[in-house]
Amino acid sequence: MNRRRRFVLALMAGVFSAPLASFAQQPARIARVGFLHPASPQSGWEMRLQVFRDGLRELGYVEGKNLQLEVRWGEGKLERLPTLAAELVQLKVDVIVAASSPSVVAASQATRTIPIVMPLSSDPVGDGLVASLARPGGNITGLSVMSPELGEKRIQLLKEMFPKVSHAMAVLWNPDYVGMRARFEQARVAAPAVGLTVRSVEVRDTRDLDAAFATIIHEHPEALLLLVDPLTLSQRSRIVEFAAEQRLPAIYETRDFVDVGGLISYGPNGLELFRRAATYVDKILKGAKPADLPIEQPTKFEVVINMKAAKALGIKFPDSILLRADAVIE
Repeated sequence: MNRRRRFVLALMAGVFSAPLASFAQQPARIARVGFLHPASPQSGWEMRLQVFRDGLRELGYVEGKNLQLEVRWGEGKLERLPTLAAELVQLKVDVIVAASSPSVVAASQATRTIPIVMPLSSDPVGDGLVASLARPGGNITGLSVMSPELGEKRIQLLKEMFPKVSHAMAVLWNPDYVGMRARFEQARVAAPAVGLTVRSVEVRDTRDLDAAFATIIHEHPEALLLLVDPLTLSQRSRIVEFAAEQRLPAIYETRDFVDVGGLISYGPNGLELFRRAATYVDKILKGAKPADLPIEQPTKFEVVINMKAAKALGIKFPDSILLRADAVIE
């Protein structure tokens, strides 16, 4: 090969390799994801955040490498959420994961352009957050904890365990929490089908809890249904202890209460919802529009029972419930 040809080939190699080398040296794009929650991490929600992190990791997102997670906790003060949501908007995150309906409201008021993912919500259509479940429209999508038959099935399960319960059932809930009224209405409408009436017992902050307990003691309901929100979740030990002291059959929406001594829970797996939320974030980061991503409703519900709590009440779970239990706490 003569000297001229070697020079031309070397020149061509340099021309073609330079862009490749330049491309290889480009740093990976870092996805910035905001996480907004009204509670404090100590109230039991830190585990849900970790499951969300795990879900992102399974999809290839690693903090410090190609993911920056901006976490904001409301510490139980809903009035803090607008300021925290505004902080995330100012940081120009790519997606805001708004964990709970009040967080979604705050985030939606802070931005109409940054995509918002709900790991869980109660009634996003009824609350005016989205146009429909199938086509949310706007910049919000995610998952809902409600399904049309859930409230009815939960009360039927309680009746199956306690067939002699035939009068009043207390429903302990927080009416100030966005989305809760739809869940309360589900219970109120479903109760008469199994011969029960509903007594609404409202609790808006921790100071209301003792008064709520006093109301339940005064009214002597035969059973208790607890509708979970960050407030009641943070007070789950007190609520479970109260139900045990009053020998009050109680059913809960999530297993968090059964894990600390509650009798039984029936509902979607809350941790799995946060894992699923990671798939929504992934789709959005890859170009999907929230408006076109349908909101998922739960299709699988878990029954979790606590044998120690049953023994303390002097009851035995029917075989029909034991066979359906997804988890049994001894």
